[in-house]
Amino acid sequence: MLTLEHLKTQVSAGDIDTVLVCMVDMQGRLMGKRFHAGHFVAGAWEETHCCNYLLATDLEMATPDGYAATSWERGYGDYVMKPDLNTLRPVPWLEGTAMVMCDVLDHHTHEEVPHAPRSILKKQVNRLKAMGYDAMCATELEFFLFEKSFDQIRKEGFRDLEPISGYNEDYHILQTTKEEHVMRPIRNHLWDAGIPVENSKGEAETGQEELNIKYAPAMDTAEYHSIAKNAVKEIAWQHGHAATFLPKWHHDKVGSSSHVHQSLWADGKPVFYDEADELGMSALMKNYMAGLLKYAADYTYFMAPYINSYKRFMKGTFAPTRIIWSVDNRTAGFRLCGDGTKAVRVECRIPGSDMNPYLAIAGMLAAGIAGIEEGLELQAPTKGDVYQGETGMIPANLRAARDALHGSGMLRAAMGDDVVDHYARAAEVEIEEFERVVTDWEIARGFERA
Repeated sequence: MLTLEHLKTQVSAGDIDTVLVCMVDMQGRLMGKRFHAGHFVAGAWEETHCCNYLLATDLEMATPDGYAATSWERGYGDYVMKPDLNTLRPVPWLEGTAMVMCDVLDHHTHEEVPHAPRSILKKQVNRLKAMGYDAMCATELEFFLFEKSFDQIRKEGFRDLEPISGYNEDYHILQTTKEEHVMRPIRNHLWDAGIPVENSKGEAETGQEELNIKYAPAMDTAEYHSIAKNAVKEIAWQHGHAATFLPKWHHDKVGSSSHVHQSLWADGKPVFYDEADELGMSALMKNYMAGLLKYAADYTYFMAPYINSYKRFMKGTFAPTRIIWSVDNRTAGFRLCGDGTKAVRVECRIPGSDMNPYLAIAGMLAAGIAGIEEGLELQAPTKGDVYQGETGMIPANLRAARDALHGSGMLRAAMGDDVVDHYARAAEVEIEEFERVVTDWEIARGFERA
């Protein structure tokens, strides 16, 4: 990590000439400006501006209507990007470059914009702090590497995609050795950027990778995830390959998830642990997990924000379909890890690789807080084949998730009506765009036979 004074020294020495000033958009992407480092350290470190459409757009950077926060009628004015100097870090995979993350503020009031992802997560973290707890989290990043580059694949119409390997490489050392020209710089550059990478491994499909980062406070975890995801794409591009975080790029291939581990701490110690309990679960943890389960449908949109997200939830694929918890069971929506130890925690396996970590973690924390405040009782863990049973189902599509989000009294109380309405509209935009497109599947199925 860097301090402003250290950055000034490096700028004077000519070691750093560019500073990426970044915010996180609704989709979890890094957006911002490249500053000449001399100008940044001279005063731009205090604030800069961006168009407010950046928090009211879709993956295509379109300007759909229906948002209360901004519109053509309101003129698409400015937001303030306020650098958080605690996030200042080098970017070792880009020559002479540093990076800082920003809070997004209202141009007139300088209050945080409530629907900015960083603001949403910060609000839930602060709610827990007021209760005496610190939220600790870790995310797993799964993605696919492909033989060709982004540009080649796009020019070829995203057809005939070839992963970087030809067989399931789950934990496979030989195959992942062949991919070290990409994965080794990812691990090392992120480590040198102050992101505590633990390991990478092959995942359970051809060309599928997993990157694991050490647990940290929730805000740091979301930041690590967002920066790492951007770095994976940039480093893959530098080596002539494409990396995708699309959850389901082919119907015959396993999907990519982004499991989120979480626990609460107080005074530097885990408070989910109780040595007297059979599984090591404290009463607090049971309340928290009960909240995750009760409100899972409410915050599913934050874990699965696109049409494609729901193609992953299929029986027999290690992706969950039911709202249940189980002990060390990789097919459950909520998996108890580290049972009987101080490392006991809950792993939510619902999020896909396309999640915005700020929003997904915020939704989980809000549900966990509700479980604590309501004193919810945790049902017994499910055993056996968790694809069977009578339990509640994870929303099966984006429309169902949108309706659950829009109707969530819990999230409206936790995040505010404006925030819930804003992201419900984002879901509607995605649905509207998909519904107007004629797909290859429809043409091939019905062109002659319909």
